[in-house]
Amino acid sequence: MPSAESTHARVHEPDPVRPTKEDEVAAAGSELIGGPVGRRALLGTSWWTPVRVVALVAIGLFALGLVQKAPCYNGAWFFGASSQYTKACYSDIPHLYQGRGFADGLVPYFDKLPGDMDYLEYPVLTGVFMEVAAWLTPGSGSIQHQEQWYWMVNAGLLMVCAAVTAVCVARTHARRPWDGLLVALAPAFALTATINWDLLAVALTAAAMLMWSRGRSLAFGVLLGLATAAKLYPAFLLGPLLVLCWRAGKWREYGKALGGAMVAWLVVNLPVMLFAFEGWSKFYRFSHDRGVDFGSFWLIMAQNSSNPLSTDTVNTLATLLMLLCCGGIAALGLTAPRRPRFAQLAFLIIAAFIVTNKVYSPQYVLWLVPLAALARPKWRDFLIWQACEVAYFLGIWMYLAYTTSGEAHKGLPTDGYHWAIGMHLLGTLYLSAVVVRDILMPERDVVRRAGDDDPSGGVLDGAEDVFVLGAAAHPPRHAAHFDGPQVEWGSPGTSSPGDSSL
Repeated sequence: MPSAESTHARVHEPDPVRPTKEDEVAAAGSELIGGPVGRRALLGTSWWTPVRVVALVAIGLFALGLVQKAPCYNGAWFFGASSQYTKACYSDIPHLYQGRGFADGLVPYFDKLPGDMDYLEYPVLTGVFMEVAAWLTPGSGSIQHQEQWYWMVNAGLLMVCAAVTAVCVARTHARRPWDGLLVALAPAFALTATINWDLLAVALTAAAMLMWSRGRSLAFGVLLGLATAAKLYPAFLLGPLLVLCWRAGKWREYGKALGGAMVAWLVVNLPVMLFAFEGWSKFYRFSHDRGVDFGSFWLIMAQNSSNPLSTDTVNTLATLLMLLCCGGIAALGLTAPRRPRFAQLAFLIIAAFIVTNKVYSPQYVLWLVPLAALARPKWRDFLIWQACEVAYFLGIWMYLAYTTSGEAHKGLPTDGYHWAIGMHLLGTLYLSAVVVRDILMPERDVVRRAGDDDPSGGVLDGAEDVFVLGAAAHPPRHAAHFDGPQVEWGSPGTSSPGDSSL
């Protein structure tokens, strides 16, 4: 028989949010598996917990992404310049096994490579990941056989990263575990997961967000530092976190996060930096020196100009645009009527980096998927954005098919590719605009409708503001007219247990 104390805790424990009750797209989609669970269903008594379901769905969709690459596995990666593009199954992984010296046993960063790329052009932790996969790849047989094995080994490791990402998102918002399905079922996530090694940084960033939501700021910093050692973009999350901690006066927690990130990054990078500086710095030199490339609005400008901008000019302008976006996001964070949620500003800063950058590889969408699921867990908006990203995924491969098929011109011409880039940019800007609207009109934020403040905010959740600017110092009662129930921010909500349904 349960004690009075445990019974009291369960009575007052907030009910988990059921997506098919609050999201019309989720409710319609649930008809494929029999519709929403009835109000008298016994929930929480099955082995099939939300987190386990999310993990298995993520693995299942990842496996479908592997099947999508099957036309390349036995032929298109090795025979014919354009077939890997016409079949939309390109991957960097098999090509770089030999191209970056792994087939010859060369040590990344220390051994110079033959050809145009003298050193591995990836951050250190990604290089370690690539090297470990090379150790696990059988060294016998033809080079094609080894490259096939190398891709499969990497795919297995990246599948773990995909499952970790989805589970971390499902656990970050404790009352919204089903939001992890946004990650697990994201079409662009499955299509781009094995193009490159970005999922390593994505998984570490998702784990860092989970740690911050649990109030473990040092663990957050360490994981974010490791993520930055695998890819540069996670470092940008420290910017919006600074703004939010400034507004809430949480300087100690921010200091622990920043210190943990710096130490973790140095532990990974310092040995290589000291003993192989030229190889270590290749990633940073390559990022600075590469010209305007695929997926960016800079490419549209360059291909429509008789006198395109130089690389140095584009670097300067892109940096200025990014700084302007950072300033705008900081101003939004300090002047919003209610302190924004961490996931919202995190999404906006990475989206700004993607939109202003001089290159957008199709796998970069992986950076945004977990942040989008936390910032705007609304299926309609998420799927609109995903449709734009899938259109770009197909567009870039069809464009490359066009440029590599010679006189045959199979694929998408330049003007058509520009439209695909425009789809990607508009989709990202659309979702960013919706997130900004939620910040300015917090009663439209689906996470806050039930009375939550910032479930992924950790020490920021429910904290009082100590520094605000502008109208935030005297917020209106309601930022906009809203027909739904009005709630007190940070309160547990008023829904009754009997109303719970999937």
